[in-house]
Amino acid sequence: MVKKELTEAEIADCIPDVWQALTEAQRERLAQHFVVQKFKKNETIYCEGETPRHLMCLLSGKVKIYKDGVGGRSQIIRVIKNKGYFAYRAYFAQENFITAAAAFEPCTICLIPMDLIEDLLSENVSLAMFFIRQLSIDLGVSDERTVNLTQKHIRGRLAESLLFLKETYGVEEDQCTLSIYLSREDLANLSNMTTSNAIRTLSNFASEKLIIIDGRKIKLIDEEKLKKISKIG
Repeated sequence: MVKKELTEAEIADCIPDVWQALTEAQRERLAQHFVVQKFKKNETIYCEGETPRHLMCLLSGKVKIYKDGVGGRSQIIRVIKNKGYFAYRAYFAQENFITAAAAFEPCTICLIPMDLIEDLLSENVSLAMFFIRQLSIDLGVSDERTVNLTQKHIRGRLAESLLFLKETYGVEEDQCTLSIYLSREDLANLSNMTTSNAIRTLSNFASEKLIIIDGRKIKLIDEEKLKKISKIG
């Protein structure tokens, strides 16, 4: 885990939404406590039960938020996209983390002490509204995912997850290969199914020419059919 300090111009580029909401004096205070850390692939960023101390923003790479369930099986709650903020809900709720976070791939993340964020929020209505919006968006996504993962059948869940990954991380230059390479276990954990079911359903999708599988690369060939499968559930 490597730490690095940045200039104010670099910080402004990292967190433009937060930076623009601050006064000059507030920017100076934030810059004094702004730290960047690099995490290796599969490295844990924070653990369930830890006390939240920092607001985190993903600058590069991909991060999963997950929770271990019955029998040690993990459920991926959500994934963080570039410039996405996370790890702050538990602080506002005055509780320890109820989830854990890990790097899907090498990541660069900025950290800002939450006690400083709390002070800035008390002084700055615009910043407070920004985080209210972020929490509201996250809650909406969480509510929709909960319904999708509990009411849809296996095919619908997997189709929804593939579309969710495209929406979150986009595709490569060929416009069809997902820009994230997940293990079958991670894809299963994202879709609330066993790894064997994920492998079998992916194989079925490939046989139906909805996707092409190349190792961990997945190409979406018939996105409209995947949307229909996801919608039907």
